[in-house]
Parts: sequence; C-alpha cells; structure tokens
Amino acid sequence: MLRHSVLSAAIVGSFVSSSVLAATITQWNFNSPTPDGNTSTGTTSPSTGSGTATLIGGTTATFASGDASGGSSDPATGDDSGWNVTTWAAQSSGDKTRGVQFSVDTTGFQDIILSFDQRHSNTVAREFVVQYTTDGSIFTDIATFTATAGDTWFNNRTVDLTSISAVDDNPNFAFRIVASFTGEPGTQYDASNPASNYSTNGTARFDMVTVSGTVIPEPASLGLLGLASLMGLRRRR
Repeated sequence: MLRHSVLSAAIVGSFVSSSVLAATITQWNFNSPTPDGNTSTGTTSPSTGSGTATLIGGTTATFASGDASGGSSDPATGDDSGWNVTTWAAQSSGDKTRGVQFSVDTTGFQDIILSFDQRHSNTVAREFVVQYTTDGSIFTDIATFTATAGDTWFNNRTVDLTSISAVDDNPNFAFRIVASFTGEPGTQYDASNPASNYSTNGTARFDMVTVSGTVIPEPASLGLLGLASLMGLRRRR
C-alpha cells in the first residue's frame, strides 16, 4: 500500500508541476538581437517565442532608452531599448484608435496573462486602454491604466485573462494598448503630467511586453491523474 501511495504522489506531483507553472509564451524586450551599446536601435521581433508587434491608427515609432526616467524592468544594461511611440490623434478625436498591437498564437496554452512596462512622457495621454481579440478583428476593452505623472515608467502593468477561456489555445489572439479619453465617457485626452497640455507629439515607450500562460495538459496526463486518484481511493479502502 505504501508503494502505491508513493507512486500516486509522484504522479500527481509530476502532473501539477507540468500543468500549473506559468511559462512565457512570447516576450518583446525591443533590444538589438546583437548588443550594440546603442539604445536608439532595436527590433520589434520577439526576444522569446513568436508573434508580431505592429503600430495602429497612424502612430509612428523609433527606439529609445529603456533606462531613462527610472528605467523599465528590463535587466539589460547598456543596450536596453524601448519602443518609443508617437503621432497620436488630435485632441478630442480618435478615442482608442491609436497605439500598438501584439499578436500571439496561444495554441497549447491556457490561463493567459499579459504584462508590460510603459513610460509616459509629460504630454502623452494620461489613460491607456488594453483591448483583446479572439478572432483577430473585434477588440474588447479589458483594462484601463492611468498615469499619475509624466516622464515616468510604470512597470509590470498586468492584465489577467485567466477567466476568459476564449483566449486560450487560440491562434488568433491579439491585444492592443491604445490612448483613450480620460474617464468614461470622456471627451478629450488629458496629459500625463497635470501641469502639461496634451500633444500629438507626446511619447509612450514600451518595454518587456510579455504574454504568459500554462501548458494545457495532454490527455495522457489527465489519464495519469485519474489513475493516481483511483490508486489513492483503493489505498484508503
């Protein structure tokens, strides 16, 4: 009986460790693939996994330091780049139409969580909304983040999608981070720095954009779990 008990515990432990631990599906750190000591160069290709990063609504972007203004959470030193986005909509127009989009195939994963670092300049919009899609075309608001100051990084902004099963195991999953009017319903953009005025030339800098999840257990793993439970029941009897 002891042998069966130990075997059951081993099977359950193996199942839990393989199915519960979160894994990074895709991550963007925007650093140059080969470090060149220049933060004004970088790439929008993922540093981990696969996916696409695109500009939406007419925004433009360059690369700039991820260390400035307190810095992002990127551990890189000397070559820490961020994706520096500008060319926002005119005041009181284009609410939630301009920003960035990240597309990631979540096939084989569930319990999806998003996280990112974002630097607000003094004159960029104070509020940004995160939207997600399950079909690649219709986007739904899921979270709003509000800056409390300008020229500041807000690190580890996190959006928990674990309760939305439609984003699991989905090749069409994507999310957007877009500038929005302040408040709901709002009529204009407020600047991140209360002492400044909103400007279309303000910048939002992104770094360490990460999509994580847990591996969906294989049917064989579920069978092992059932076997372990049955063995445990027999031992108790």
